[in-house]
Amino acid sequence: MRVLFLCHNHPGLQPGGTEVFARGLFRTLRDRHSVEGMFLAAVTGAHRERRPGTLLQGIGDAPDEALVWLGHFDRFSMAQPDTYGLASLGPVIEALRPDIVHVHHLLQFRGGDGGPAPPRRAASPAHLHRARFLPALRPGGPLLTTDGRLCSGPSPDRCQACFPGRSGADFVMRELQMRDVLGEFDRILTPSAFARDRYLAAGYPVRQVQVMPNGIAALPPAPHRAAAKGRRDRFGFFGHLNRFKGGMVLLDASRRLSAERVDHGVTLHGGAAYQSEAFMAGLATALADAPAARHHGPYEAAGLSGLMAQVDWVVVPSIWWENAPLVIQEAFLHRRPVICGEIGGMAEMVRDGVDGLHAPVGDPAGLARVIRQAIETEGLWDRLAGNIRPPLTIEAAALLHLDLYRDTLGARAA
Repeated sequence: MRVLFLCHNHPGLQPGGTEVFARGLFRTLRDRHSVEGMFLAAVTGAHRERRPGTLLQGIGDAPDEALVWLGHFDRFSMAQPDTYGLASLGPVIEALRPDIVHVHHLLQFRGGDGGPAPPRRAASPAHLHRARFLPALRPGGPLLTTDGRLCSGPSPDRCQACFPGRSGADFVMRELQMRDVLGEFDRILTPSAFARDRYLAAGYPVRQVQVMPNGIAALPPAPHRAAAKGRRDRFGFFGHLNRFKGGMVLLDASRRLSAERVDHGVTLHGGAAYQSEAFMAGLATALADAPAARHHGPYEAAGLSGLMAQVDWVVVPSIWWENAPLVIQEAFLHRRPVICGEIGGMAEMVRDGVDGLHAPVGDPAGLARVIRQAIETEGLWDRLAGNIRPPLTIEAAALLHLDLYRDTLGARAA
């Protein structure tokens, strides 16, 4: 079987959850199941300088992984006007002659005619929130209004409130174009039931939308920290620091706990690339006001186990719905209970009072209350940690995808 993977970025340049899982799936299928193919990742000037006259660039030593220069994507219309860049994929597709084109995210790759993937050849975009609901990404953030409130999804009236410069016709045309594009896919895969239900509520066919969970590399779990008198009061944040991931909410919660003289520690691991000067200034102020918190900057995947060994809990304080955060799978791999928002894909992955705790979204005082409960409730950490189920492995996810590919090809041949 030959599979072409298209991903909106490469984990070597941007180690987000989608990128990490997409490449891990590609390599697992290649190395363990004899699947041939290519992993092509879009790249822009934000991540790498373009080489003159070159649209396809290698990355690392992998002969079957490459970067595609696509630097002009229109995030509102989900269209790529750089037809020259898309055309560079033609020879690759012709040479590979893929049986399946698996698109992990429509960002960057979707051209005016639906993108470079041969019609009816794709598995699916893997993340709902960045495809169907992309208008909410600008300028207010993922499924957030411009004033920071949770958005339940696009409608002409709601979208025009956030995009006053756009006409109602713009939103209608975008909706029709997206339905045309996604209608060409054999499957729309979502890593959570939450995302699937959003697609179904929007009117996409039940037969087309399927939950396909992400997987994670099976590694030995980090040892639990030796806790004096059983006090589990060390909390870790892992991920990119931006307003959507809620790091500022966690810092404010930590500030409140210090003011209440609650002994605890918060470590934030992750970079803050591409953030505004105003955000960085606010981050510096928030850190200065939270004496129990420390920001340790970016980290490498190879060092995650050592960082997990220093914390008792993982906090996912995102202020929007999320979908299927990789960090929750990583926390459960290392047997750390998770404190997260009570909505969306986070709440689906973390069972409140079973293997983690839910907290009010975007509410520093509410998060502080839950963190204090986590520290002061005797036996709570041991019970939650004991209930953690190992996350799906990348090998198990690869087998699920392989079965899906075969079913898809069989249905086409019938």
